[in-house]
Amino acid sequence: MARSLSLVLFIVFLFSPAINAGHDYRDALRKSILFFEGQRSGKLPPDQRLRWRRDSALRDGSSAGVDLSGGYYDAGDNVKFGFPMAFTTTMLSWSIIDFGRTMGPELKNAVKAVKWGTDYLLKATAIPGVVFVQVGDAYSDHNCWERPEDMDTLRTVYKIDRAHPGSDVAGETAAALAAASIVFRRRDPAYSRRLLDRATRVFAFANRYRGAYSNSLYHAVCPFYCDFNGYQDELLWGAAWLHKASRKRAYREFIVKNEVILRAGDTINEFGWDNKHAGINVLISKEVLMGKAEYFESFKQNADGFICSILPGVSHPQVQYSRGGLLVKTGGSNMQHVTSLSFLLLAYSNYLSHAKKVVPCGELTASPSLLRQVAKRQVDYILGDNPLGMSYMVGYGRRFPRRIHHRGSSVPSVSAHPARIGCKEGSRYFLSPNPNPNLLVGAVVGGPNVTDAFPDSRPYFVQSEPTTYINAPLVGLLGYFSTHSSWR
Repeated sequence: MARSLSLVLFIVFLFSPAINAGHDYRDALRKSILFFEGQRSGKLPPDQRLRWRRDSALRDGSSAGVDLSGGYYDAGDNVKFGFPMAFTTTMLSWSIIDFGRTMGPELKNAVKAVKWGTDYLLKATAIPGVVFVQVGDAYSDHNCWERPEDMDTLRTVYKIDRAHPGSDVAGETAAALAAASIVFRRRDPAYSRRLLDRATRVFAFANRYRGAYSNSLYHAVCPFYCDFNGYQDELLWGAAWLHKASRKRAYREFIVKNEVILRAGDTINEFGWDNKHAGINVLISKEVLMGKAEYFESFKQNADGFICSILPGVSHPQVQYSRGGLLVKTGGSNMQHVTSLSFLLLAYSNYLSHAKKVVPCGELTASPSLLRQVAKRQVDYILGDNPLGMSYMVGYGRRFPRRIHHRGSSVPSVSAHPARIGCKEGSRYFLSPNPNPNLLVGAVVGGPNVTDAFPDSRPYFVQSEPTTYINAPLVGLLGYFSTHSSWR
């Protein structure tokens, strides 16, 4: 008889802090979306809610003769990196597609967050055969500590084209545009068609002119958002979203034909801005579980393998759980792994529920309710159920990070200090032991390490820096749990 994995999970939870059943997931959802307004670049709209921010980088793209104003700053600096911005947009869209119906009044704000991203991506892909993938010299930017409103660092424009390919960033951009076209299908049909048409064109470019953008633009994008994993997964990812958005047979055939060539089964427990493998398998598996696509069965097998590799008690050596119950993976900001992988657990649990299926993990059996339980445990950890009793979302709970690694948040706002604060003048705010003067409400930081320790200090950027791609999957998780707070 197969043992229930709940027993293993129960043992893990014995070493975790008491579960708090009183989290206000609706409030956390509102704040997680509000964060994106703090990351906006360009001309801010009249309904901007984080009032300490002002217009910035209005002339982005002018050096290349194009308008690249708008979009998002990826993290605590003032560079616009196209690769993580596109992934952020994809995950915001997926959050709405799967969990938008449970977001209540916050759905409209989530949709606005998607459109702020897609409006920029449309600008970045306006010229056929070209994708503008970055605005700002990262070395110049990182040499300064200044708010975006005062920015005087190099706003160099970087692009990929036929002679300098970037199938990774172009494939992710196609995925973002295709996923967003589903979000706007009924809300704005004309805009949706424009997004899908552009996604089609960008994917064709990515597929025809293959190569990694970090080879073409190494000195600009590495080591910041270097593509360590190769471009193959983004081609499958882009095709999967185009298939979902368009239902065209050509994309289905591309996926089936290229599954092995593009290594769909590789690194099945990885998912983030660089590696899409687990996301590809979960996304495509929905069709198998709905009984619509037996030809994708191998993707479901990969997705089942992902589930078994990530669960407490049976997880892969690359996946650990801290004593306090936090999922931990090596490489950069850990919360990006926590939110992205938890999102996949929750999404897959819903697909399994509809199909009345479970996941066999050797002698153990993982039910949909168990997957939701594990995902919720991670969300609760973020919100304060952890050994430090600290929420890792700024502005949520009584105790949260006050000294986040974020230029705009840590330097006095324009309204508080109208005079310009120059490149090196901001260093005193970076080094100050005082809390940041501007609350970047909803920002989730990189978080604690495997020992559950967290330094609330700007110089420890791996732990204290927020990113858009930490929050984007969390929007979907909080949307679901704001309506379904029980584990059943």
